[in-house]
Amino acid sequence: MKPTLVVLAAGMGSRYGGLKQVDPVGPSGEAILDYSVFDAHRAGFGKVVFIIRKDIEQVFREQVGAKYEGLLPVEYAFQDIHDLPAPFTVPAGRAKPWGTAHAIRAARHVVHEPFAAINADDFYGRDAFAKLAAFLSAPAPDTAKHAFAMVGYRLSLTLSEHGSVARGICTLNPDGTLAKVVEHLKLVKAPCGSRDEDPAAEVKDFTGDERVSMNLWGFTPALFDALEARFPAWLEANAAREKSEWYIPFVVDEMVHEGAATVSVLPTDSSWFGVTYREDKPFVQAEIRKLVEAGEYPASLFAK
Repeated sequence: MKPTLVVLAAGMGSRYGGLKQVDPVGPSGEAILDYSVFDAHRAGFGKVVFIIRKDIEQVFREQVGAKYEGLLPVEYAFQDIHDLPAPFTVPAGRAKPWGTAHAIRAARHVVHEPFAAINADDFYGRDAFAKLAAFLSAPAPDTAKHAFAMVGYRLSLTLSEHGSVARGICTLNPDGTLAKVVEHLKLVKAPCGSRDEDPAAEVKDFTGDERVSMNLWGFTPALFDALEARFPAWLEANAAREKSEWYIPFVVDEMVHEGAATVSVLPTDSSWFGVTYREDKPFVQAEIRKLVEAGEYPASLFAK
């Protein structure tokens, strides 16, 4: 059974401004997520599922989904703020979505095979998808624990020239599985490699060689049962806070510490890049141009 690619594309970039999921960065008008779908397809993924909002469905189907006709099957799932387990309802005044764990949960009715979950507006690289496809296609280990995976990038290859970024810095067990992820919220480039400018950060300086999570995850469908089981407790504790969000790294971290799951960290030296700030876009365009010139990608991904 081929794995599925689940693309989180429901968000609007508040710092970037506009629907950056369909913003062209490639030489023939490709969006960043087009490269992810292209890389996933050639790595052996068999289907793509886009998690979007109903209000962007038409433009998304026309500008994105239509590109993949004849390449691989495309399905959609919808992140809806009202999609909550009974008896919970949306608190008065709540407008913000519930976060990435809630977004992945939206795919529970259409994904029944191992799957990768990615951000729509991040460029992950060919090697990352190849390693994740190999992991997801391998026989499941004979263990009671759920076997998940994440691709680990070098911190130095994920920073922005135009402002601070938030990154989950990983600590690994001797066997290469994930021990913990610590979120650092204001990482910038520095002479030492990177520095966290958050006044509350316990650790400030990093070499840049640390492995970080860029939300490129590999899961089995068992994750959906885990999300269903954990969501009510999270809502009970957090729903009343107007800007609270349920993040998938928090769920994974809980499962690891409870002994319910192992997470294999798949190292890659691919460069990650994304459009966090509008000023990042020219850099992303230049980097993709270099990859095209080096023969990593065709000049037009979807030439007929």
